[in-house]
Amino acid sequence: MPPTDRSLSETELAGRLGDLSAPFRIAVDVGGTFTDLALQGANGAVAVVKVPTVPADPSRGVLHAVAKAASERGISTADLLGDCELFVHGSTIAANTLLEGRGAVVGMLTTFGFRDSLEIRRGIRENQWDHRRPFPPVLVPRYLRRPVHGRIDSNGAEIEELREEDVLAAIEVFEAEGVESVAVCLFNSYLDPVHEKRCAEILGAHWSGGHVTVSSDVLPAMGEYGRGSTAVANAFVGPRVMEYLEALAASLAEEGLEPALLLLQSNGGAISLERVAARPVFLLLSGPAAGAGALELVRRTTGTDDLLSMEIGGTSCDVLLMAGGRVPLRDTIDVAGYRVSTPSVDLHTVGAGGGTIAGVDGAGLLFCGPHGAGADPGPACFGLGGEQPTVTDAQLVLGRMREGSYAGGAVTLARQPAERSIERCIAEPLEIDLRSAAVGIVELLEQRLQHAVERLSLERGIDPRRFTLVAAGGAGPLHAVSVARRLGIRQVYIPRLAGGYCALGMLHSNVRHDLLRVFLAPLGDVDRDGAEREGGDPERLESVYRDLESRAAEELEEEGFESADRRTERRMDLRYRGQQWSVTVALSRTDSTDLESIRSAFEGEHDRLFGHIQPGGDIEITALRLIAEGVLGWRDSPELPQGTSPPDPMDRRSVFLGGPSPEVDAGWQEVPIYLGSDLQPGHRVEGPMIVEEETTTVLVGVEDELSVDRAGNFLITVGGLETHDP
Repeated sequence: MPPTDRSLSETELAGRLGDLSAPFRIAVDVGGTFTDLALQGANGAVAVVKVPTVPADPSRGVLHAVAKAASERGISTADLLGDCELFVHGSTIAANTLLEGRGAVVGMLTTFGFRDSLEIRRGIRENQWDHRRPFPPVLVPRYLRRPVHGRIDSNGAEIEELREEDVLAAIEVFEAEGVESVAVCLFNSYLDPVHEKRCAEILGAHWSGGHVTVSSDVLPAMGEYGRGSTAVANAFVGPRVMEYLEALAASLAEEGLEPALLLLQSNGGAISLERVAARPVFLLLSGPAAGAGALELVRRTTGTDDLLSMEIGGTSCDVLLMAGGRVPLRDTIDVAGYRVSTPSVDLHTVGAGGGTIAGVDGAGLLFCGPHGAGADPGPACFGLGGEQPTVTDAQLVLGRMREGSYAGGAVTLARQPAERSIERCIAEPLEIDLRSAAVGIVELLEQRLQHAVERLSLERGIDPRRFTLVAAGGAGPLHAVSVARRLGIRQVYIPRLAGGYCALGMLHSNVRHDLLRVFLAPLGDVDRDGAEREGGDPERLESVYRDLESRAAEELEEEGFESADRRTERRMDLRYRGQQWSVTVALSRTDSTDLESIRSAFEGEHDRLFGHIQPGGDIEITALRLIAEGVLGWRDSPELPQGTSPPDPMDRRSVFLGGPSPEVDAGWQEVPIYLGSDLQPGHRVEGPMIVEEETTTVLVGVEDELSVDRAGNFLITVGGLETHDP
C-alpha cells in the first residue's frame, strides 16, 4: 500500500526542479476550496503550496500559505517575504461580494430624467423566451438614486450648468440613510466629465463618506446603462474589496514583504494596489483570468498557438481559448445578472468541480451541480461534516483517487463516508448499485465540461479538434482524456503543477493598463468602385493614439518600468453603419492609420464572428483602444534531465475505467499507479494508468499514451479517434 502522505519532501522537490533560491517570486490564488501559492526561485523552478481557503477571512488562507511555503523551505516567513521581489494576488473577493450581495450601501447621482435607467436596464432580456424570471434587485434603490440638473450634449458641449444645490441636497439624503459609497454617472460624461468631476469635489468637501466612483474614470465609454451599472458595481464592491486588500497588504508588510502588492485584473494583467483603489470592479475575474498567463507559458513551452484550457478546481470549471497565440478579450461580463463593462479575459465558467454536489431531484432524475460543497464542509470523503455526495466522492469510489492525505496534508480522503453518501442519496433512491451511481455522477459532470468547451469553440465557429486541450486544476486531469475523446481532440497537455495553474499563470502575467477613447467617425476609406468618401483622418487617428500612448508611458514610468520594459498594442472598435454593437480588431502601429488595412482587418474579424461581410459597406469607427504593458520579465523553468531507465509503478489498484468509446467497456482493471516524480523527460508510458502528482491526479485511458516533455509536463495522446483533417 502507498504511504499515507505522498507529497514531495523538500529534498525530492529540489532534486526534481532545481534549487529554489532567492530572490523569490510569489503568486497566491484564493479559490473556493483551496488557496494556492506558487513559489518561484531565481532559476525559474516553481513549487506549489495548497491550504484550505478560509471563507470567513480569505486573508488568513493567504498568510497560512505563505507560512507553509516558508516552513517547507526551512526558513522563517520574514526571511521568505524579505527575499521576495514580486508578490501577485488573485482573489474572488470582488465577485463574491457581488454574488452574495454583501457590498456597501450605495447612493447614486444621475442626470435629471435618467434616474431609472439603472432599473430599466437595456430594456431587453438575455433570453427572450424567459420573460418570468425576475431581474436581480438593483444595487441602488430608487430613493438613493438622486437626480441633479445639468447637461452635456452629444457633442460634449455644456447646454445646462450643473446645479450644485442638487448635489448638496443629495448629500443630506446620503447622510441620513447611512450611504457608504456613491456612484456618479451623468449623461454624456464620457465626452466631457466636467460635471462629474465637480460632483466628486462637492462630495469630497461635504459628505462624510470616503468612497466615490466617477463613471468617466472607470468607463469613459458610450452606453448610459453599461457605464452606470459598472460605476454602481464599482461603488458596491469597492469598500469591501479595498478593506480586505489593504489589510492583507499591511499584514504582509508586517511579516517582511517590501515590494508593492500586485493584484490580478479581469484582463489577465496585474495592477498595483494603489492604482486599483479607484477601480476595484476590475478585479471581478481576478484569479480565473490568470489562465491567460498560464496559457502563454504553455504556448512557449510547447510551441503550440492553438490551446483550449479546462481548469477545474473544487467549485467550478473555467474554460479559456487561445487561437493563433492570442487569448480574446471581451468588454462586458455578467455577474449574478449585473452587467459590468470592463476589459476581461473571454472565459466561460460553469459550476463543475471536484466538490460539485450530485443528487436525485423531485422527478427521480440524477443531477450533478451547479452547487458545490465548498471548503467547509466539503465533500463527504473529507470527513468535515459534508453529507451530500460530490464528484470527488465518486472518483474515490471508482478507485481513481486513493484514500489518504492530499495536497501536502491539506485534506484527507476516506472511502467509507463517500460510499455511504452516494449509497444513501443516489443509489438507493434510483435503485441502482454503488458503482453505477458513481459512474453516473462523473458522466454527468463530463457532459457539462464538454458543453462548456463547446461554448467557446463550436458555438463560435471554431473546430476544437485542431486544438490541444490543456487540463489544469486539482480535478482537471481526472476528466481531461474523457472530455477530449468526446470532442475529438487528440492531444491533452497537463502541467505537472496543474493544481496551482492559476497561481502559476500569475507569475507569467505583466502589469497591464487598458486605455479607451471614444472616437466617432466614418472610416472614410475608398470603396470597391474607387469612389472617395468623407471620414477617417489618419493624422487625427495618429494624434489620439499618441496621446493614449503618452498617458500609458507616464503611468508605467511612475510604476518603475523603463522604456525597454514597456510595450503597447493598438486596437480599434468598428461597426457597419446601423449596427448596434462594435467589433474590436488588433492593429499594428502602421495599420492603425492605414484605412484600407483597417477595413481588411474589420472584415476578416466580422466574417470570422458572423460568417458574412457587407462588401463595400459603410464602416464606422466607435472607439480607439490601447493595451499598455509593463513587462515583469518571465523566468523560464529549467530543463530537467532525461530519464535514463523506464519508470516503475509504485503500486497497482483496481480502477473503474469505463470505456474509450460507447462500444468498448474497459470496466474494472488492475491499473499501475505511478508517482509523478518518477516520470522524467523522455519517458513514454502506455495506458491505462494513474499518475499521482503533488497537486493533482492524472487518469490515462486504455488506448492512450503519456509522454513527458523537457519541462517535465505530461502530454497524453488520445487513442481510439479517427484521423481527421479539420
